[in-house]
Amino acid sequence: MKYYYDLHLHSCLSPCGDMDMTPNNLVNMAKLLGLEIIALTDHNTSLNCEAAMAVGREIGLTVIPGMELTTAEDIHAVCLFPTLERALDWNEYVDAHRIKIRNRPDIYGRQVIMNQNDEETGEAEHLLLPATQISIMNAYEAVRGFGGVCYPAHIDRDSLSILSVLGEIDPGCGFTTAELADISRLAELKRLHPILDSMKIITCSDAHYLENMREAQNTIDLPEPTAEAVVHFLVNGE
Repeated sequence: MKYYYDLHLHSCLSPCGDMDMTPNNLVNMAKLLGLEIIALTDHNTSLNCEAAMAVGREIGLTVIPGMELTTAEDIHAVCLFPTLERALDWNEYVDAHRIKIRNRPDIYGRQVIMNQNDEETGEAEHLLLPATQISIMNAYEAVRGFGGVCYPAHIDRDSLSILSVLGEIDPGCGFTTAELADISRLAELKRLHPILDSMKIITCSDAHYLENMREAQNTIDLPEPTAEAVVHFLVNGE
């Protein structure tokens, strides 16, 4: 069965995310836009996933716990997990492999942790934007070790993407999926990078503001709308 998806969304925990991107607001906006499966992928953290997943359960929308990892090469990669527990375990791993620079909210923005009622429960002390010590060459296998799937984000962008930094997707990375911001560029990119012919291609909004969230238009074919099914599909293509 086909389900409408957006697997790349940020909350107010991302310093570049708008404060209106609370768990309730972003999940309910996704529902209004006709989406059926979304993923919360804040920068280098998964700490707002629990709240967003709780809201999703209340309104009947699947929320996948995830993260947008910044690799050692300053490349963004989306990481998705079948359960909250796996995502939080990965969160601890990433936290132990990133530079701890105290956040300056006046410069970078607040990094707010919330519960399912959009009540503030904390604030991430260290800036979430800097690169981690995890290489793009090891990211896929590292995430698979936590039961998840990892793939390069917005590969068609001129910064913070695997193509803008490395110029190519090395087969040694092991990626089975790639994300485009603009799906209309797929044919062009396939001519330049034939490896994409063997990869599953998805397109997502990478929304940091409610107004940047997209109406439902892209679907994913799954036996059921669960995080487990999405991860399995992106890994195995089944």
